[in-house]
Amino acid sequence: MDERSEEQVITRLFDLESDGQAAQRAELTGDRFISLIQDPTSGQAYVFQHGLDETEGAEVPPGTEFWEYPTLDEAERAYWQLLEEDRQAGELVATDSEEGIGDSDAGGAEVRDRYSASDDDPLIENGEDAVGQETEGESLTETEL
Repeated sequence: MDERSEEQVITRLFDLESDGQAAQRAELTGDRFISLIQDPTSGQAYVFQHGLDETEGAEVPPGTEFWEYPTLDEAERAYWQLLEEDRQAGELVATDSEEGIGDSDAGGAEVRDRYSASDDDPLIENGEDAVGQETEGESLTETEL
């Protein structure tokens, strides 16, 4: 089996994480994340720390690191140790985070704002959007929302 380059491993880890393959994932301060991932193809386990991928895969985010382990148990011990160090340093934001997952591969409709449909819809002639307006004197209270 051929040895992968560091960039190939990082790309693979981003792909696995985006596909929901991370066994654990936590959000750290500064839009950084740490994940526990086992590659189902190679069986290798990784602790993967990175920032948000704002270049859609064109560049590796600054501060991206990974640690490779022969078993998931070893990687899991390292993951929890690093997470505890981050918690003690005040850098842990959330555990079991799904923030930012799949952002670089996000497909689907582009959402401009909550009234964007009225911008282009020829059936809305008067330019006013009824979203959020009261009807016939009735309004919802916060508890009813």
